[in-house]
Amino acid sequence: MIRRHGSCPTIVITVALHVLSWLTWLNITVLRIYTDSRRFLSLSHLPRMVRLLPSFLLLAASVHNAVAQTQYLLGLGIADITGPVTETNMMGYASLGQTDSGLHQRQRARAFIVGETGNTANRIVFINADIAMGDTGIRRAILAKLAAKYGSLYTAQNFALSSTHQHSGVGGYLENLLPQLTALGFVQATYDAIVQGVVLAVDRAHASLKTGTLSIGNGTVVGGNRNRSPTAYLANPASERALYTNQGDDQDTTMSLLNFGADRGFLSFFAVHGTSIYENNTLISTDNKGMAAYLYEASVEPNAMPGANTFVAGFAQANVGDTSPNTLGAFCESPGQPFDGQPCQANTSTCGGTVQQCHGRGPGFRLDPYGFHSNTMIAQTQVDAAKSIMGGKLSPVSGTVRSVHIYLKMANHTFTLPNGTTAMTCPAAMGYSFAGGTTDGPGAFDFVQGDNSTSQNPLWEIVKGAVTPSPSAAQIACHAPKPILLNTGYATFPYSWSPDTVDIQMLKVGNFVMALIPGELTTMAGRRLRNAIRAALISQGVIDNSAYVVVSGPANTYGHYITTREEYAIQRYEGASTLFGPYTLEAYIDKYTSLVPFLADSPSGTPASDAAPPALQSSAISLQTGVVFDAAPIGKSFGNVLVDAAKTYTAGQTVSVQFVGATPRNNLRLEGTFLSVQQLASGAWKAVRSDSHPSTTYQWVRVNTILGTSTVTLNWTIEAGTPAGTYRIQYFGDSKPLIGSISAFTGTSGNFTVSA
Repeated sequence: MIRRHGSCPTIVITVALHVLSWLTWLNITVLRIYTDSRRFLSLSHLPRMVRLLPSFLLLAASVHNAVAQTQYLLGLGIADITGPVTETNMMGYASLGQTDSGLHQRQRARAFIVGETGNTANRIVFINADIAMGDTGIRRAILAKLAAKYGSLYTAQNFALSSTHQHSGVGGYLENLLPQLTALGFVQATYDAIVQGVVLAVDRAHASLKTGTLSIGNGTVVGGNRNRSPTAYLANPASERALYTNQGDDQDTTMSLLNFGADRGFLSFFAVHGTSIYENNTLISTDNKGMAAYLYEASVEPNAMPGANTFVAGFAQANVGDTSPNTLGAFCESPGQPFDGQPCQANTSTCGGTVQQCHGRGPGFRLDPYGFHSNTMIAQTQVDAAKSIMGGKLSPVSGTVRSVHIYLKMANHTFTLPNGTTAMTCPAAMGYSFAGGTTDGPGAFDFVQGDNSTSQNPLWEIVKGAVTPSPSAAQIACHAPKPILLNTGYATFPYSWSPDTVDIQMLKVGNFVMALIPGELTTMAGRRLRNAIRAALISQGVIDNSAYVVVSGPANTYGHYITTREEYAIQRYEGASTLFGPYTLEAYIDKYTSLVPFLADSPSGTPASDAAPPALQSSAISLQTGVVFDAAPIGKSFGNVLVDAAKTYTAGQTVSVQFVGATPRNNLRLEGTFLSVQQLASGAWKAVRSDSHPSTTYQWVRVNTILGTSTVTLNWTIEAGTPAGTYRIQYFGDSKPLIGSISAFTGTSGNFTVSA
C-alpha cells in the first residue's frame, strides 16, 4: 500500500517570509524616497515584483528539494542467520542425500536502509540474505517483529527480503510443502535463525543511520558466469539477441552498484547462480556471493572478525535463472565410457542418454572435488568488478525515496497484452524437465531437459496422479507445451505445495529503481522486464532519462522460474519450472509497469492488491527428530582432545584437531563461533580466526546413535602471510544430557608453532 506524504515546508515558508519582508521593505523605501525627495519614481514595477513571488517560492522549493534529494539517511547492518549445521537437509539442490555435517562459513543477512532526510517515513530497507530464496512466511514473521519495535516505519510496502540464491545453506524454512520435502518438512530452528538474524541486521542498520550521499555505476564482471541453457536462449528472436552482443550475449556480464560511501559499503547486483559449491558438499557455506562479501569486507577491515565489520559489502542476485558459475561448461563424468570427458549433449544435457553424469565445471574444478576453489575464483571476479566500480567515476543519485508493494494471485490471472489481446496465467504446475535438474545439479531417474514429450519416464505416467492431482484438460491446455509432471497448484494436502499468490514490489531511491522479483528471471526475461519498467518510468515522467533499473530475486516469495515464451517452448529446466505457464513473464511485466505511477514524487490513490496468502506455519509438518542426548565415551569428557595438532606447521598446511563432541543443534551459537584459532601475543591468547573464515572448517560426526557419542574435527588451512608464532585451536560446544539442561563446554588443542 502506498502512503502519500507531503514535503517538509519549513524552509519554503521561511524563504517566503523573507521574500515578503524584502518586498515590504522595498515598498516602504520607494514610498519614502518618493515622498521625501519629491522626485518622480514610478511604482508600476511593484505589482510586477509581487507577481514574481510565486517564482521566488518555486525557486526556494527547488533549492530545498535539491538538498533533500541528494542527501539521504543511510544505514547498514550485518547479522548471523545460520541455522542448524548438522542433521538438516541443505536448501537449493533438493537432494535427500545432502544433509549438513558441519560448517565452512556462516550465513549472514546484510541490511541496507535509505531514507529521506526531510520525511523519515519515506524510506526503504533492502535485505541481502545468504539464503536460497525469499519466503512469504519468513517475511511475515520479520515484519511482525519489526512492527513491534518500530511501529509503521518498516512495513510490507518498503521492506524487501532478497536472497543470494546460494545452494549450500540450511534448509527447511520455506512455507510451502514442495521445497520442504527433502528437508523432511519444516525446520523451526532454521526459520527462527533467519528471522532473528534479519531483525538484528535491521536493528544495526537503523542504529547506524546518518546523513550521506549515494552514487551509482556499473562495470563488467570478467569470467563470472555463463548461460547453462544456451539452446533455450537461442529461441529468442535474433534481432533481440543482437542488441546484447556487447553485453555478454546469452548472459549479463554487467554489475550494477549502489555506493553508500567509501567508508560504509555498497549494494551490487550481478547474475550468477549460487552453485559454485557442488551438491556433494555437506558443509554449510555461503557460495560465491557470500564469499565475495567476505573477501571485500576483509580487504577493507582486515583485522575485524567476520560479522563484526562496519563496512558492509552487498552482493545481491539479479536475473539469475539460466546463469551458472560453472564457467568451463558441462561435461560427462563417465569413467569407462567413450563419452567420458566430452561435452554433454547440448539440448538434453545428457551423457549416454541420462543426466546423472553431466556436470558443470567451475574454473577450479580440478583443485578439489567440492567446488571450494571455484567458489573463491567466481567470488573474486565479483570483488574485482566491485572494486573497479567503487574506484571509478560514479553518477550521483538524486530524488525521492518511494516504494510500492502488492499481492498478486498468479493462478488464473487475466490481463491484457500490449497488442490488445487477453492472456491468462495458470495454477502452478511443474514440467517433466524440472525433474531432469540442471548441469549445476542433475536430476534422477530417466528425466531429461528439453523434451516436451510425456514418455521420458513411463512409470511416472502411471504414478504421478498419486503424487499430485491429475491435471484437468484446461490445466493441460493452459500450460502447453509444458507436459505436467507435478500439478502442484491443485495439491493442497496436507497444505499448499506451491504458492499461488506472490509479492510484487519496487523500491525507488532517486533515479535508481529496484524491482524485487518473486522468482528466478532468465537472462532475456530479466532484460525485458528491466526495459519495460524503465520505459514506463520515463514515459510517465516519474524519472527522466537518468532512470536506472535493476531486478533482484528470488525475493519475498519463491515462485520458481520466469522465462520468455520462446524459452518456455523449449522446455529446458527453467521453462519446466516456470510455475504459472507460458504467460508468466508477460503477467509480471504488465503488473510491474502498472505500478510505476506509485513511485512518483506525489503518488495518488492506492494500488489494487489481491489478498495476502494465508500463513501455513500452523499446518507445517516436521519429521526431523530432536536431539535426544549427548554422551562422552567412557573415560572421556566433552571437549577432550582425541587427535591433537602437530608441533610445527608452515603456510599452506592444514592443522586438524579432533575432540569429543556434542550435537551443535543444542546451540546454534548465533553471533558466536564453534571454533577459535588463537595466537599467543604478549602473554595472552588472541582470536585470529573463527568458523566464519573460509580457511577453517567445523566437521561433526555421529559415532554411535544409541550411545549418543560424536566427534568434532576442527581444521585450519594456514594462509600465506600468516605471522609466525605460537597458536592453538579451541572448540566451543554444548551438550544435552538425557535428563537435565544443556550446558556449555570448551576443548583446547595443544600449542603449535607456525613458522615463517
